[in-house]
Amino acid sequence: MIFDILTIFPDLLDSPLNEAIIRRAKEAGQVHIAITNIRDFATDKHSMTDDRPFGGGEGMVMKPEPLKAAIDSVKVKNSSGHVVLLSPQGRQYNQKVVQELSSKEHLILICGRYEGVDKRLIDANVDDEISIGDYILTGGELAAMIIVDSVTRVLPGVLGCSDSAEKDTFSRKLLKHPQYTRPRTFEGVEIPQVLLSGDHARIEQYRFLESVRRTLARRPDLIAQEYGSFSKDEVKLLKKHQLFDQIRTTTLHTGP
Repeated sequence: MIFDILTIFPDLLDSPLNEAIIRRAKEAGQVHIAITNIRDFATDKHSMTDDRPFGGGEGMVMKPEPLKAAIDSVKVKNSSGHVVLLSPQGRQYNQKVVQELSSKEHLILICGRYEGVDKRLIDANVDDEISIGDYILTGGELAAMIIVDSVTRVLPGVLGCSDSAEKDTFSRKLLKHPQYTRPRTFEGVEIPQVLLSGDHARIEQYRFLESVRRTLARRPDLIAQEYGSFSKDEVKLLKKHQLFDQIRTTTLHTGP
């Protein structure tokens, strides 16, 4: 998969995109990541990529000409590309969108800055606008790194364990169960004995129930979305542990 990141601050991206899973995926040829400096396509002597907004108002707006030239340059190299603008006005990023983007062969990620990007550029050249949350960042570089990381890890063969991505938090609308490792006792607290039982069916049931309990307590909005997706065996288990009525009540109050 190809990621092209367009930014006016390329140095912000260098180190994070050369570590851990992303570095290994690059070395294995599973992803290719290139960073393009939008300033290289500015035509004035000061390499200006922003200007004052028409109509007045605060801040500056990213100019369309250098950004258009930068987009065209990466499309020439790779023939196409799904163009994504990282913007507070975009649709909310979640695991469903991660899976959607992972099906693309080439993502062009535009790191927005200042008060935004000229709308004419967006209308003619941007396929998607994405926001990573209801808060404001200085620019889209951090959001671009989040997209590269989250999309890379769901690509086939990137993670060492084939089940890791499928069983992550948000692979379904449940938070992940608590995790434990050695030592067995830490500061007087032992790990749950079921995890030492060797009974994989019991362990899976325990983890499922703990996942449901955690989601009920921390993200009732998610449990409401998951309500209709429990299997017959899961419903039976939830009823046995007096959790199903809690889920149903939460769903009625929260909505699907």
